[in-house]
Amino acid sequence: MPFVPAHYRGIFHRHVDGLNTDRSVKHGCGTAKIFSPYWTYIDLSDVPGIREPVGHDPLGGVRAVAREIKNSVLRATGLSCSIGITPNKLLSKIASELDKPDGITILLAEEIPARIWPLGVRKINGIGPKAGAKLLELGIESVGELAAADPALLRQHFGESYAAWLHEAAHGRDDRPVVTHSEPVSISRETTFERDLHAKHDRAELGAIFTRLCEQLAADLERKGYLGRTVGIKLRFEGFRTVTRDLTLELPTQDAQAIRRAAGACLKRVDLSQRLRLLGVRIGSLSRPGDAAAPRRGSKPAAPSRAENLPLF
Repeated sequence: MPFVPAHYRGIFHRHVDGLNTDRSVKHGCGTAKIFSPYWTYIDLSDVPGIREPVGHDPLGGVRAVAREIKNSVLRATGLSCSIGITPNKLLSKIASELDKPDGITILLAEEIPARIWPLGVRKINGIGPKAGAKLLELGIESVGELAAADPALLRQHFGESYAAWLHEAAHGRDDRPVVTHSEPVSISRETTFERDLHAKHDRAELGAIFTRLCEQLAADLERKGYLGRTVGIKLRFEGFRTVTRDLTLELPTQDAQAIRRAAGACLKRVDLSQRLRLLGVRIGSLSRPGDAAAPRRGSKPAAPSRAENLPLF
């Protein structure tokens, strides 16, 4: 079994760290856990031992690394995941969905005709409902049929650029680089309720949830080493109407009380007469501790932390 060095285990853990899995909300109807689909890409090309066979399995080294990734996700989140290991991002996205929810799919380039071409064209990430319907009108249902399609026909109906991409994608070709690290634009916490809650009748319950989201967001900032300056809220009402508000502080913060206070100020700018289905808090304009940050004109100072029970409004 190949040894997975700390550098690469760190890559696995950094991607796992991006998962906000603590979405539990306890209220009168019980406990609801809300999870969002999440996928990411990791370049395994230089992992030592990944090309080594294990026993009679020529791909044993690859499988061992995949199991290490799955174990990292399980330890960090308690969740299972499916993994696709292929020559590129396009194929890996397809492969990761072939053995859901807890499988490992390894796909070699020479296996594309046998394993990818029989799939429907919508399995290719980037072919949406409209393009899929147009292909169906042209008698192109499978990826293999798309690979065999006349490029001139594709250009006639989809234009030069998209037609060229369709042809390349159907043959499993994708030269996009794998980016293993990027700075987040914002960090958020949100939850969907099992039943719609009313700001007046369920005030105490909503207040506790709101405060907990702010505390979780502050913990995320501290754990990931960020400060934030622009605090925002997201509300989804019955009928799926979504409202957002934000407020920029004078100085960046990772303090739960300061975030709660700013989020509460945003909340006061929203009509809360309808029942709520979703509540979320986010923070943007991220920086690292020690980075110079000049106060913005018209912004509000970050409130100091004080131990007090903050109302919802």
